[in-house]
Amino acid sequence: MDSNGVVEWAVVESDIGPLMLAATETGLVSVVFHATPEIRDRMLERLRARLGAEPVEAPGSARLAEPVRQLAAYFAGTLREFSLDLDWSLTAGFNRQVLRELARGVPYGAVAGYGELAERVGQPGAAQAVGAAMGSNPSPSSRLRSNRGDPIPVVVPCHRVVENDGGIGGFGGGLETKRQLLALEGVLPQPLF
Repeated sequence: MDSNGVVEWAVVESDIGPLMLAATETGLVSVVFHATPEIRDRMLERLRARLGAEPVEAPGSARLAEPVRQLAAYFAGTLREFSLDLDWSLTAGFNRQVLRELARGVPYGAVAGYGELAERVGQPGAAQAVGAAMGSNPSPSSRLRSNRGDPIPVVVPCHRVVENDGGIGGFGGGLETKRQLLALEGVLPQPLF
């Protein structure tokens, strides 16, 4: 994106806490968990640096309206498949290949193992690289980590990737967030309390 492009962003409430959404003219470019002011400012700096544009707060923008609507429907349990234009500018190479396969090939209510996803992209034995691709979105335990992996979580369902032995695996948004998303989709039981 050149410096004339516009990145619009807003923080919205969700069942898993505040989410920061950012979109370019191409589409949704970022969803950030636990969007405290500190995490939000860190992501705004990253967007500035990576996209060459000054992010503009635009909570009522037309560009963000459909992502906000679809995320609300997802959390209400009435949307199972997102149909949003996505801007993949924040990811490249193997990570982009893995995330695109995840977005199109692991539906609502299903999970895939890291190794299985590696095989799907033609890299058997690259399970650890798939884990790295799933990413490190800022989480409460590491609020200042860079967002190296999936820049569009929930919409690109990194929460649906689990360990091959049946373990829940890691998650940049925190394991409790991953459990909540998998419970919403019926993969895990709802918490007792």
